[in-house]
Amino acid sequence: MSDAAPLPQGAGYGVLIGLGLAFAVGMVLTTIILKRYQHEVVTSEEFSTAGHSVKTGLIASAVVSSWTWSATLLQSSTVAYKYGVSGPFWYASGATVQIILFATIAIELKKKAPLAHTFLEVVRARYGAWGHITYMVFGLFTNILVTVMLFTGGSATISDLTGISPVAACYLLPLGVVIYTLFGGIKATFLTDYVHTVALIVILLIFAMTAYVTGSVLGSTSKMYNLLSALSVENPVPGNAHGSYLTMRSQDGAIFFVINIIGNFGTVFLDNGYWNKAIAAQPAAALPGYIAGGLSWFAIPWLCATTMGLACRALENTPGFPTYPNLMTSAQVDAGLVLPNAAVALLGKGGAVAALILVFMAVTSAASSELIAVSTICTYDIYQTYINPRASGKKLIAAAHVAVVVYGVALSSFAVGLYYGGVSMGWLYLFMGVIISSGVFPAVCTLMWKGQNIYAACLSPPMGLACSLTAWLVTTKLKYGELSIESTGSNIPMLAGNITALLAPIVFVPVLTLLFKPDNYDWKSMANIRSADDSGFTDDDGVPVNEDAMYEKAIEGAKQMHKASKIARYVCVTMAICFLVLWPMPMYGTGYVFSEKFFTGWVVVGIIWMFCSAICVGIIPLWEGRHAMAHSLKGIWGDLRGKPIHHTAVISVVSVAAAPSRDNSETNSLKK
Repeated sequence: MSDAAPLPQGAGYGVLIGLGLAFAVGMVLTTIILKRYQHEVVTSEEFSTAGHSVKTGLIASAVVSSWTWSATLLQSSTVAYKYGVSGPFWYASGATVQIILFATIAIELKKKAPLAHTFLEVVRARYGAWGHITYMVFGLFTNILVTVMLFTGGSATISDLTGISPVAACYLLPLGVVIYTLFGGIKATFLTDYVHTVALIVILLIFAMTAYVTGSVLGSTSKMYNLLSALSVENPVPGNAHGSYLTMRSQDGAIFFVINIIGNFGTVFLDNGYWNKAIAAQPAAALPGYIAGGLSWFAIPWLCATTMGLACRALENTPGFPTYPNLMTSAQVDAGLVLPNAAVALLGKGGAVAALILVFMAVTSAASSELIAVSTICTYDIYQTYINPRASGKKLIAAAHVAVVVYGVALSSFAVGLYYGGVSMGWLYLFMGVIISSGVFPAVCTLMWKGQNIYAACLSPPMGLACSLTAWLVTTKLKYGELSIESTGSNIPMLAGNITALLAPIVFVPVLTLLFKPDNYDWKSMANIRSADDSGFTDDDGVPVNEDAMYEKAIEGAKQMHKASKIARYVCVTMAICFLVLWPMPMYGTGYVFSEKFFTGWVVVGIIWMFCSAICVGIIPLWEGRHAMAHSLKGIWGDLRGKPIHHTAVISVVSVAAAPSRDNSETNSLKK
């Protein structure tokens, strides 16, 4: 493999080790700067919730970064290669609506449990240990599946581009992520998410401009259109209208669309990483942050796949294509090699370098979110809940550090096992909904419906999982006569398993609720969730952390959530209908085949949308943080001149004087 790789092995190790450690060093320095010039102290609350202080721009960029997995770039390009222009849209719309709808749930969580660290704490507050353990299992399943998808897809691509061992790539990918997450916690992930997101968008715009405007290989929408039109005649797509790559009417594309929607409901609503970001957001930032993040993210898979997936298909028979004169094998396609091969065909070694950095950024940014998600579960839902209920903040941070390291090593090893077992990223992407989606509906009802009882909440997810696994395997056996990696990973069995997983609890929840009597939950136990004991922490000046300051801020913020909750429901449902029905379905129903002008307009809209995304997640966070950055720069300049400035900025949970601890009467009055 190394002889055919467009880049030397040194380039792969240079990016994996060098760039990974560069990010780690950068985040360690950032943590030191925040501590010195902004008086930030990495307490257990700051490590896991960022003091509930993150603003709209960083929330949006973090959502984009966390949702831009290796699968976002690689799998979206794969479905574009297979199904044509419908693939990118089905991928983007089928995974955007979950983020937008999640904004409604995020508002409910901040309103009803303002001091929660994880969604699982909310489940435990309502249903006790039974519900807590049930949803912990499904939550960890989600994190594990997402993480191994990141590592398997990323390692396969990096190996293809540089020739290094996929096993080495699996272990080296999380190296830098583990280091900077250990030092900075969730705030480190927010800041690196910002850098990663900006880099991703810049590289994708370079690819798009090369393919459609300036490049010598394609260089125009007209040339792309003509090549795809010719391919539609020479090698028509089965199930597409007129066999065309330029139509939204695609039978297999529509099947993928359904699988994509169902699977991604689970990976958003059951991934503690998204709950972490909602918890960390300022009360006023949660709704606009998630909506802006979802809309900004839409452009990434849509434009990426419309560029790279279609370019791969159009250039596959040209001498500059990496596999020429052979076509890509189905194994190569499913492994996610469409994008890197298209990058090499478009830009040669420069394209290979850009693709390498792109995939590295996508994998590591999403991996940091998963590390924090799992470490928070291990810290608050396992260690503090069942091992050491009286743990101090310092012990909680120690537990989080251990969890970050152990999870990083364990999941790298698991990804290596899947590699040797022949399980690809594409297979995992289709499979994830079968495993986790049965937990979505009862999880939503936990925050949205006071009538769901403990039996409905705790029995419907495992019952749904049993049904989905049965549907998946039985459909595979009936259709293909055997159970293998290839047969079980086919569209029809995966469709059966995914649909069953999502819909079965919609039947089980009301039946079990009526059978065992509806609950009449008053939401009070969620409001009683408390922050950790961080009284042992002090800043550089020896000033104790003021726990009450954050507590009062969170409670006050919860009171502001009622109006945002109503707005969120109307906005999110309206946007979901637009993305799922009003935009795509007329084109699907009519079987319209794009004209050259329509295709040009389609691409232009994608490029404009990407520029808008760049402004939203690249410029707005800088504007919102301008005062803090200016203060830090003044502090650095003062230290360099030997004239340190007075620390006037106070951030997050630290106060200028020690505050008295709250007693029960103060707690009750704040709750009221």
